[in-house]
Amino acid sequence: MDTRTLGGPFNANHSESWLAIKPGTETIVGNSKFFFDKYSTFYNFYLGSYKIQNGAALNNTIVQGYDCTTVGTQAMPPSWTNTTDPNVDFDTEGRVYQTVLPFNAYWTNLHPNGEITVSYSDDLGDHWITGNGGRPLEKSPNESSFSFKFEDKQWIAVNHFSGNAYADHVYAMWTVFSGCCNQANIRVAVSRDRGQTFSKAMTIVPPKIDQKFNTYVYPGIDSNGTVYVAFAAFPPRGGNSPAETPATEHLWVTKSTDDGVTFGPFVQASTVGLLAGGAGDLPNTTFRDGITENFAVSPTYPGHLYLTYEDWDGAQFDIKFTQSINGGATWSRPVTVNDNAAGDGTDQFQPSVAAGPNGGVAVGFYDRRAACPSGPSIIRQDVGRTNFCIDTTVQAYHDDGNGAVPIGANIRVSKDTWDPQQPGLLVNANGTTTNLQTLGGLGQMACSAHDDPCTGSFIGDYFGLAVSGSNIYTLSVSTHYGSGVKADDGSTLYYQQQVLGTISRASAGI
Repeated sequence: MDTRTLGGPFNANHSESWLAIKPGTETIVGNSKFFFDKYSTFYNFYLGSYKIQNGAALNNTIVQGYDCTTVGTQAMPPSWTNTTDPNVDFDTEGRVYQTVLPFNAYWTNLHPNGEITVSYSDDLGDHWITGNGGRPLEKSPNESSFSFKFEDKQWIAVNHFSGNAYADHVYAMWTVFSGCCNQANIRVAVSRDRGQTFSKAMTIVPPKIDQKFNTYVYPGIDSNGTVYVAFAAFPPRGGNSPAETPATEHLWVTKSTDDGVTFGPFVQASTVGLLAGGAGDLPNTTFRDGITENFAVSPTYPGHLYLTYEDWDGAQFDIKFTQSINGGATWSRPVTVNDNAAGDGTDQFQPSVAAGPNGGVAVGFYDRRAACPSGPSIIRQDVGRTNFCIDTTVQAYHDDGNGAVPIGANIRVSKDTWDPQQPGLLVNANGTTTNLQTLGGLGQMACSAHDDPCTGSFIGDYFGLAVSGSNIYTLSVSTHYGSGVKADDGSTLYYQQQVLGTISRASAGI
C-alpha cells in the first residue's frame, strides 16, 4: 500500500481502524491511521480511508482538507501536522461521515492544539469534504497541549433508518480534557441537514455521584430514532493513571429521545477492573493497551443495547459482555466472551462489538492465547514466547428478540499470528528497547512516545468490526505481511497493516 503525497509516501505503519457498511449492501468504507514515510517513531500520521467492495480494497486515500498538500498552505490551521481517531458511519443515501480531530504535534508544543470537524464523502471515501461549511464544530482553546486543555476521543453515529423522523441526522461526539487529568467532559453536536451545518456543541452532564473524568464516548441509534451514548467514567486523576488500588472505572449509558437535544437518565452498566496505573503497557510488550470498551445498538430490535469491555483481574485481561433489552434501564450480569482456559495467563483485550440486520451481533478482540510461531515475520527472539504475539478473534451472537446469546465457540479470524514488536524493535531483559532495523537511520516502530528507539509503541487503541446481512467483517492490525519496503540493511520491514477479515454469517450460525 503506497498512497503518496507531494512530500512522500504513506507506505509505513497503518494502525487503528474502523469500518462501516453501506446499509443493505456488502460495500464498506474503512479508515485508519496512515503513518508518513519513515517517521513512525515520531507518531507522524494522517487519517486515510479504504473503499472495499466484494471483499477487495479498490482504493485508499488520505482524507483531504487537513494537510498542506490538499489545503494549499502550511498555515496552522487550516493545515495540521496530524489527523487522528478513525470512525465512520453511513446515512440512508450512501453518504459516509467521520468526526475528525486534526491536531498539531503536542510533543513539540505547537499552537493551537487542534479542533473538531466532520468530513463526509459521496464516493465511498475517494474524496472528502469538510462539513459545517468548512468550519470546526469546536475550536481548540488555542493553547499548547502541554497545558492539558484539548479535544480528543471523538466518534460519530448517523441515523440510517429510512422513514424515521430523524433519518440522516448526524451525531458527532468528543471529549474535552481540562486541567490535566481532573476533568473531562463529553460534547455533542447534531446536523439535521446531512452535514451542511451543525448545532452549537453542548455538554452531556453525567451524574454528580460519579467521577468528573468522562471519555471513550460511543453513540448508537436504534430504529425508533433514540440516540444512545456509552462512556467511561474514570477516577479524577485521569484515564491513564488512576490512583485507586485496585483501579476501576464505571461504564455508563444514557439516551436521547428528542434528537440529541437532551439526555438522560444515566444508568451504570458495569464496573471495570484496570491495570495498575491505568491503560498502560500490557505485560511483555511495549505497546499501550487502548480504549476499555465498545458499544453497539441493534438495528433490528429497538432498545437492545450491547456493551463489551476488557477487564483486568489482577493477572490477565478477559473480554466481558453485558446487554440491555429495555433501552438501557437495566443490564445483564457480565459474562466472559473469550473461551480459552480460565486463568491460563493470556490476555484478551481491545474488544469491539457490532450489530447487524436480523439479530446478528459479534464481539471481536485481540487475542494472545497462541504462542509465537516461527517465520520470517516473527522476530527471532520472540519465537515460542507465550502471552506475547497476537491474533484477531470473534464471537458470534444472535438476538431473537429476547437478547443476544452466543452461537458456537470463538472464531479465529486472523490466518497468521503476528508479532507486536515489529517492525524490528527488540525488548531487552532490562526493559530497554533496541532497533533491529532502521530506515534512514530511524527505527520504524509505530511509536506513541515520540522517541527513537521507541519506548512506548502503538498498535492502535481499537479496531474495526461490522455485521452486514451476510457477513461479519473485521479490519485489524497484522505485522505478518512484508511491506515491500527495505530497511537500511536490506531486510524486509514488516509494518503494521490493516487486514480485512470476513466470516460468513451462515458459517457462524447467525
